[in-house]
Formats: sequence, structure tokens, C-alpha cells
Amino acid sequence: MEFRKAVPVNLRTHPILNEKWLQGLLAEDPSLLGLGDLVVKDVERRQPRAGRLDLLLHDPETLTRYEVELQLGATDEAHIIRTIEYWDIERKRYPQYEHVAVIVAEDITSRFLNVISLFNAAIPLIAIQMRVLDVGGVLTLNATTVLSQARLGTDEEDEPGQATDRAYWINRGSQSSVTLADTILGLVNGVTPGMSLKYNRHYIGLAREGIADNFVQVRPRREHAIVEFRMPRNDTVSELLDASGLDVLAYNARWGRYRIRLTEADLPANRNLLVDLIRRAAGTPAPVDE
Repeated sequence: MEFRKAVPVNLRTHPILNEKWLQGLLAEDPSLLGLGDLVVKDVERRQPRAGRLDLLLHDPETLTRYEVELQLGATDEAHIIRTIEYWDIERKRYPQYEHVAVIVAEDITSRFLNVISLFNAAIPLIAIQMRVLDVGGVLTLNATTVLSQARLGTDEEDEPGQATDRAYWINRGSQSSVTLADTILGLVNGVTPGMSLKYNRHYIGLAREGIADNFVQVRPRREHAIVEFRMPRNDTVSELLDASGLDVLAYNARWGRYRIRLTEADLPANRNLLVDLIRRAAGTPAPVDE
């Protein structure tokens, strides 16, 4: 295979390539940002008394909107403040959506990364370093997420004082849906032995020797259970689920979980798929065929 060294292109000083050019590329193909399968809601969106938002992207599956601010060169105070301001305006205008602020710059300096990290604890903020590279006369973009959206602890994690018991969930769901949680536990222990169910107020999680490890969660309902698998969204997994015939709910991007509405009748035909999902969620490698 032929090797060619990539040469960085500085857009800030380039005579032709500029922010408008970069904005056009991202508007044509938002996946270049590495944020998933997003659609463009608006470009140069006018903000009341606050200029224009470079890109407004939307995830139709999770009802999340991304307010994207572009900057050539290194990050500075003005663009960070502008990013947060646009995010705040949009979330107040459209509270029915989740909103994430995104700053994209050619260089996310360590100084401003530290500043952005402070905001990230209170504001859903993503910082992406976007480099343009010249590879033998052909241009390409390289996006690196240097700061991801902070994941806040809620009922996705153990809640002190919120422990319940099996009877609570039988009453809230049903005997059959709690039995389904037992079945899922059996599959989990086939992948990573030593796990037990941990009954919390909002979900049934997993624990090993009393320590929570909720890579799989079950939420029993009357006629079914919602089973959640913690893992990054993955095209292969999404395709497997689409082909399975299972009742797949929207991927929860906020907490990074695939969600399936499951009944006892779904188990026989989908046992291998469920084991595979458990293995991926647990981070356990697939067995090597002899």
C-alpha cells in the first residue's frame, strides 16, 4: 500500500479555504463531526440580539439538538462564551428537546480546555478539534473529540437510600416481568459469573459482591420489561437489532444505552443476540472458536 504523509492546513491563514467552506462541508455531512447520525436543522440561525449560530444539528432518535459554533485557529474566550450563549438561548426557546453545546476549533489549547472542562460539569458541552489535512493534494477532515459531554449521576447509578426489594418490583411490574429479570441475570452470569440482581427504586441493576456494576438494567412493567445495555452506539449493533424483529426503543444517547422492550416470548429466538449484547456491554471479548 502506498504511504503519503498528511500535511496540516491552517484555515485561519489560507487564502481560499475559510470558515464558510468548513461550515458548508459539515452542513452537507454532519457525520464528519463524529457525533452520530445527525440531521441539519438550520445553518446561520439568527439569535435574538446575539448574532448567528453556525450550525443547529438534530438527533431525531433522542430528540437532542446540538448548537455548534465553529472557530478557525485556536479557541478563545469570545467563542467559548458565544457557544454557551447560543446553547442557552436555544434551550430556553425549545425546552422540549435536550440541548448540547458544541465548540469546534482547529486547536483546542490546554488553557482553554481547562476552562471548558469547568463549564462541562454544569453545561452539556463538547469540544471538537477539527483539523484539515492535505494528503497528496487531496483534502480531508480529522475530527477529535477532546472533551465529551459530562454524564451526570441520576437513577442510572446507585442511589443511597433508594434500595428496594423484589416484592416492590413485583407490585410495580408483575411476577412475570421480574422473572424475566432473573432470566437476564442467568444470561449475564453465563458471560461474567458472580453477578446478582440489585433492586433499586427506578430499575433493577447488577452487582458483584454488593458493588454495583449496571452494564445491564431491567425495568419491569406489567406486560413486559425494558432491558437496557450500556455501550456506545455502534452501527453493527444497531443493524443487528433492526434485523432481530425485537421492539427496539430509541437509543438513549444521554446515558449511552440501547433499550429493548422484551417479553418472555422474545427469548428463544433472540437468546444469542441478547448474550452478544451482554458481552458487549460488559466489555467481555467473544470466545474464540476452537
